[in-house]
Amino acid sequence: MQAATTELFPRELAFRAGDGVEVSLFWRPRTNRLTVCVVDTRGDDLFEVEVASHAALDAFEHPYAYAAAGGVGFRAGAREPVYA
Repeated sequence: MQAATTELFPRELAFRAGDGVEVSLFWRPRTNRLTVCVVDTRGDDLFEVEVASHAALDAFEHPYAYAAAGGVGFRAGAREPVYA
């Protein structure tokens, strides 16, 4: 039963975080779909974009470009610079 259950949930293939932005690359085995999910905790925004397998890593590195090209809405407000 566990094999059937795990097929329902996406598998995280890659993750990165920085400056309040978390980016995850997910694969859904059941449907063989790849998506990139972005959570922007500073801008209080969240979006997900489906990507083709040949573009998955590029979309993971440049999620805002893929979201804009795919017509996925997101907030692109001005952010305060972070000084370390």
